[in-house]
Amino acid sequence: MADVVVAGAAGRMGSRLVALLQPESELRLVAALEAPGHAALGRDAGESAGVGRLGIPIGADVDAALGRDRILIEFSVPDASLAHVREVARHGGRAVIGTTGFTAAQREELARIGASIPLLVSPNMSVGVNVAFKVLADMARMLGDEYDVEIVETHHRFKKDAPSGTALRMAEVVATALGRDLAKTAVYDRHDKLAERARKEIGMAALRSGAISPPPRSTTGTTGWPSGPARRSAWRPCGPATWWASTPCPSPRWASGSS
Repeated sequence: MADVVVAGAAGRMGSRLVALLQPESELRLVAALEAPGHAALGRDAGESAGVGRLGIPIGADVDAALGRDRILIEFSVPDASLAHVREVARHGGRAVIGTTGFTAAQREELARIGASIPLLVSPNMSVGVNVAFKVLADMARMLGDEYDVEIVETHHRFKKDAPSGTALRMAEVVATALGRDLAKTAVYDRHDKLAERARKEIGMAALRSGAISPPPRSTTGTTGWPSGPARRSAWRPCGPATWWASTPCPSPRWASGSS
């Protein structure tokens, strides 16, 4: 039985994690954390998550909650997540971080910490999306510089970082596959540019609306127009990516993230 600490336990993802841990036979929630001054401090973590009383109050004492071999799971904000990972390392624990929006310097520090403790940091925990990262790299290498790349993502209005971590990871994968420096080729805004699109741009757009959260979409295009059957199926949206021309869509099970 592994002991789990959930940080951000009163948030959208934190509450869901608390709920999902309850039927697990090999994982046990032992502590729940929130930021100092949070309105949920002192509340029972289970009641806050809507799964009934668990006898685990939401607290702010990180040092008391963490311990050797305990697993921190956190989907919150970058500064808090990084601070908590530092404490996990000090205690000899383990961590799973789904927080997005880290700066380059923060990501470098996480990589250094990950050399000393078991640490998983990913912008998306979906099996399907992680397979999509691999597929995007293959697509980019095969299509090359003749195809333009645009990444469009949509999230609920409560998401704070933009573009999303998943969309940024898609851009990194494509840039690496094409041998491009994303810091120099990414374009996040075109409103003040009166110019044609540069050949090696990787365009990114973020939409925020309501409660929706569909997967990011990566598109590729070229100035040539396909003929025959390919012309009739030029753009085919399929789950987390948009597939070009007559390429068959993956199965719904793959696109849904089912393992």
